[in-house]
Amino acid sequence: MTDGRLRAGTAAASALLLAGLAGCGGPSGSGDGGGPGAQGGGSLTVFAAASLTEVFTGLGERFEEETGSTVEFSFAGSSDLAQQIADGAPADVFASADVPNMDEVAEGGFAEGDPEVFARNVLRIAVPPGNPAGVEDFADLAGDGVTVAVCAPEVPCGAAAEKLMEATGVRIDAASQEEDVKAALTKARLGEVDAALVYETDVRSAGGEVEGIGIEGAEEAANDYPIVPLASSGDPELAREWVDFVLSEKGAGALSDAGFRPASEA
Repeated sequence: MTDGRLRAGTAAASALLLAGLAGCGGPSGSGDGGGPGAQGGGSLTVFAAASLTEVFTGLGERFEEETGSTVEFSFAGSSDLAQQIADGAPADVFASADVPNMDEVAEGGFAEGDPEVFARNVLRIAVPPGNPAGVEDFADLAGDGVTVAVCAPEVPCGAAAEKLMEATGVRIDAASQEEDVKAALTKARLGEVDAALVYETDVRSAGGEVEGIGIEGAEEAANDYPIVPLASSGDPELAREWVDFVLSEKGAGALSDAGFRPASEA
């Protein structure tokens, strides 16, 4: 009798365990179908240009809500991120603020597939509130006594600044060269310089903390933003899902709201 009761109890427990597992698995398999994200769970590490901080953070929250996955971001200058990828840093997706740094990643064999341009960005002058130095246009940045922060030449916003200076013939003697565009913006926001050469999107994200001044001919130095899953990704399906999300209408809408230009202008 004791052995029979033990076998019956074991069978009942096994049945309950299987039912519980089925109950846990059912909803995840019956979602919108396809990919680890759609099934819930999974995590991504996205390396992205500093200028994407605000828009990607917002998109990441929406992606997590829709997929049940977790997205972690590493925002920095694209050249630094490309070097980290080449050095073996663990990441699933790379979004660059220019094509040359993406080319280095792709040509090094670190990309999974071909990079796709998802947005573009143009330079704009950021000045502290009230514009103490009276900057009116790009040529004013070369004036005597005007202190300007720019990005270092190896960073996409710095390369764009160099291109713009060559196109206009205006040579800026920068007071500082920063490691990424957010650092240059901070210099203007804190009033440490009279102006900073940043992206249009950075001026918008700063709100009233800086004033923006347009640059005639800035489109000539616009930067295209490509994105690609990385070959070393631990979850290639989820990495592809994130890239597709950025390329989707939802992604395009968020990028437009943040001040990015459409990829179709590339």
